Amino acid sequence: MMRSLIASCLLLPSLLAAADSADVIIYGGSSGGITAAIQTARMGKKAILIEPTQFLGGLTTGGLGATDIGNKKAIGGMSREFYGNIFKYYSDEGKWKHEKREAYFARKPHGNTGSEDTMWTFEPHVASAIYEAMLKPVEGSVTIVKGERLDLKKGVVKEGAKITKILMESGREFSGPMFIDATYEGDLMAKAGVKYHVGREANSVYGEKLNGVQVGHSHSHQFIVKVDPYVKKGDPSSGLLPGIEKDPGVEFSGDRKVQAYNFRMCTTDVAENRQDWEKPANYDEQWFELALRNVEAGDHRISWAPGWMPNRKTDTNNKHAISTDFIGQNWDYPEADYETRAKIWKAHEDWQKGLMWTYAHHPRVPEAIRKEFQKLGLAKDEFPDNGHFPRQLYVREARRMIGDYVMTEKNCKREEIVQDSVGMGAYNMDSHNIQRYVTKDGYVRNEGDVQVRSRPYPISYRSIRPKAEECTNLLVPVCLSASHIAYGSIRMEPVFMVLGQSAATAAVHAIEQGTTIQGIDYEKLKARLEQDGQMLDFETPALPEGFAYPKASLPGIVVDDAEAELTGFDNKGFTSPGFVEQGYRHDNGQDKGPQRARFTADLPKAGRYQISVSYNTNHNRSSAVPVTIHHAEGETVVMVDQKKAPAGPNHFQPLGSFSFEAGKGGWVEISNAGTTGFVMVDAVQWLPVK
Repeated sequence: MMRSLIASCLLLPSLLAAADSADVIIYGGSSGGITAAIQTARMGKKAILIEPTQFLGGLTTGGLGATDIGNKKAIGGMSREFYGNIFKYYSDEGKWKHEKREAYFARKPHGNTGSEDTMWTFEPHVASAIYEAMLKPVEGSVTIVKGERLDLKKGVVKEGAKITKILMESGREFSGPMFIDATYEGDLMAKAGVKYHVGREANSVYGEKLNGVQVGHSHSHQFIVKVDPYVKKGDPSSGLLPGIEKDPGVEFSGDRKVQAYNFRMCTTDVAENRQDWEKPANYDEQWFELALRNVEAGDHRISWAPGWMPNRKTDTNNKHAISTDFIGQNWDYPEADYETRAKIWKAHEDWQKGLMWTYAHHPRVPEAIRKEFQKLGLAKDEFPDNGHFPRQLYVREARRMIGDYVMTEKNCKREEIVQDSVGMGAYNMDSHNIQRYVTKDGYVRNEGDVQVRSRPYPISYRSIRPKAEECTNLLVPVCLSASHIAYGSIRMEPVFMVLGQSAATAAVHAIEQGTTIQGIDYEKLKARLEQDGQMLDFETPALPEGFAYPKASLPGIVVDDAEAELTGFDNKGFTSPGFVEQGYRHDNGQDKGPQRARFTADLPKAGRYQISVSYNTNHNRSSAVPVTIHHAEGETVVMVDQKKAPAGPNHFQPLGSFSFEAGKGGWVEISNAGTTGFVMVDAVQWLPVK
């Protein structure tokens, strides 16, 4: 007995060491980390999944239930399996506690019809349950380790370009032939000596148009009234209110700034399940002065975007000029140490909780706005261990690897198509605002928001692995090699699941082929990915002729919506054909009265010009849109029926001929005052009358 006990004690250290070794070590329990672990096990190998926090699933279980997908066909493999499991879960009538299933799907929320075999909206705790169920069959092959953080000073041990082990702050070590960094921050990648970028590249770096500083493009989620930025109104010497920069930088230049973060709150309007907004103990009104001045100046829009999830809950996102995005307060986060990140994280939480209380209860906020924010509150049956507030900060971008291939906007537009696909992206190129600044006129503007259409496109295998001279046994499916604007399209949770699965497949192939991750046989990788149901590419029809008109192709002088002075009209579209340049705007059939778009042309000479407006038609459009033409002889208002197709060429509707002086004295303004239905705003044309 004593000998057996001694022998067991002698064996214990080696058993513990063996438990910290596996074929694939995955750092980061995000959605991509989970699919990587499951795939490793399904391919007959052992995985260790290390999550620095106490919960798995990242944003998918952390509040982001309104899945951003673009074209659903682009999502395959285990990612589609997850959304299929969501559909099966909600097919059980017993899961519907606060509403009926048919009532929910009758609203067609976020593209769901209820008749498909997948579902793309869900409650946070349901996502956790689905992941637990998917991990259960492989629990013998996947060891889950929570609460262990990489040592940022000595956490990666390498022999040449190969990682041999990684060390945690606790001293615990993990070793294996292959490693995957599935974190949102890319700490393992960075500490392994892999080159990366933080912030926006200049447009010139990769020959792009939508990267770098984008003052001219920043129309969405924008101020629609003039708001003073100074601590003491009208007094620059008093300094700027918190979170405002003096200037945005040079147009199209690069910087170290990243798009804004927020928390995707799960709220509800069910009284017994709703927690009212409370004033934070450390509430600092100076941070919310800008929001208060904004509503006092007349911006009475409801500044958030609650998307309905099942059971009368929401996934609530950012919307309008001052909302849940904590603009400009995250620039140091990507490369910060844990203590600094914790402070930034807490500041974001304080901002969002404070803003909700401000909009719901502050006496300077109009009563109508307060009532709207009081209708919803945090769902009491979600995140009970965190005061019902989301546990995951939405890190929209942090580090981005610089690999052998960098995905750019050319890929997103299918101007450049890779042949070594490991998955697909399909969402539009989407960057949230990055900074607030003072205009030359002395008012506040947001900068950085870009929303431009993509076509479904393949993502290169070379973009999820480092260069061979930097690391030969690491894959990076989340902080992958992409420019700022391309990453804005790729960075969707279902795509991270896809790439996590593909990364694990590549890691196992490297082990089986006895080679580096750069040396594997791509054709074999491709075959296995297709076997597992991954979608690697498909061709969507190219935009037909007349789908979009470049300004340069149109006669006369054309002013696009991107050049207009906008008050409202924040909703962008690019799916209905016949628009000028990148897209069009509309009022979503809401907030009638204050929204307007003023188009001003710089006319080379005085004379008569035919005025035409561009819009796309549909049965839900307004039949009486007021268009005001300010010309040399006064003002004329023309009512436009947007239910009817434009009568002129190139989707333009002629409004008449008017006299104009040379220069910028004339303008055309489209309003939604007195309208019903959707009001569309695209472009105005001045055509000289001969």
